[in-house]
Amino acid sequence: MSLSIQPTGAACGAFVTGVDLTQDISADLAGELRAHWLEHKVLAFPDQALSDADLERFTLSFGEIGREPFFGSVDGHEHIIAIQRSADETTPVFAEFFHSDQSFMPVPPAGTCLFGITIPPVGGNTLFADQVKAYERLPDGLRERAEGLTAIHSADRVYTADGVYGDDDRTHGRSMDIIPDESARERCRHPFVRTHRETGEKALYSSPAFIRGYVDVEQDEADALMFEFYDWQTRDELVYSHKWSRNTLLMWDNRSVLHSASGGYDGHDRLLHRTTIADTRF
Repeated sequence: MSLSIQPTGAACGAFVTGVDLTQDISADLAGELRAHWLEHKVLAFPDQALSDADLERFTLSFGEIGREPFFGSVDGHEHIIAIQRSADETTPVFAEFFHSDQSFMPVPPAGTCLFGITIPPVGGNTLFADQVKAYERLPDGLRERAEGLTAIHSADRVYTADGVYGDDDRTHGRSMDIIPDESARERCRHPFVRTHRETGEKALYSSPAFIRGYVDVEQDEADALMFEFYDWQTRDELVYSHKWSRNTLLMWDNRSVLHSASGGYDGHDRLLHRTTIADTRF
C-alpha cells in the first residue's frame, strides 16, 4: 500500500490514502505525513475505522495530546471530547464562526484531529480558511497595519457562565458537554501576524471569536479593524469546504488556517470525536 496525496483543488487541503491508521505508524511515515500537513494545512484520511485508542495513538505521533479546557471528555479517554448534536436539538450550531482552536491559551494547540462517527446525510460541512494566503493577499496598507498589531485573546464571550455556551445555553438542551468556568475571563496576547515556527510562513492569527481587542488601540477602532480583517480572512477564494463521510479523520494546522462549523442537518444526529496536538511554544 503506497501513500497517495490528492489536493482538494481549493485554497488548502488534501486527501490521504494508502495508509491504515488503525495500525502503528513509523516515525518515518509520521514525518512524511507531517510534511504534507504543513504543506496542505488540512489533511483528510477517508475510510479509517478508528477506535478512540487509535485516535489517541495517531495524535501522539505528532506531539503530546493537548488539554481541552471547558469540555467534558468521553468515557475512558480523558483527552477526547465529543463534538455532537442531537436530531431534536434547537440550540445554535456549535462553533459556527471562523476561529483557531483555543487561541485564548498562552500556548494554543498546534493542530486538531477530528474523526467522523455519526454523519448526517446533508449539511454539516467544516470550512477552512487559509490564513497564509489571507495575509499574502491583503492590500499593502492593511498588511502593514496587521504587522504592527498585538491581539488580546479571551474566551470570556464564549465559555463563561454568561457566555454563548454558558448557563442559558445549557438549559436549552445542548447535547455537548461544555463546562463554563470563570477562568475563561483570563486574557493573553499574541501577534496578529503569526510566523509559523516550522514553515517560516506568515499568517493572520485568529478572529473576533476570541480576539477582544488590540494592544494600544481604542476599542471602537479595534472592533472595526477586527471585522475588516475578518472579511479578508474568510473570502470565498480562501476557503475549502469539507464534506464529511463516516470514518474520515481530519487533521488541521491551527497556526495557518481558521475553521468553522456549518449547519443544515436539523433532524439528524451528528457525532465526531476530537483531540488536539499540543504545541511546545507559540
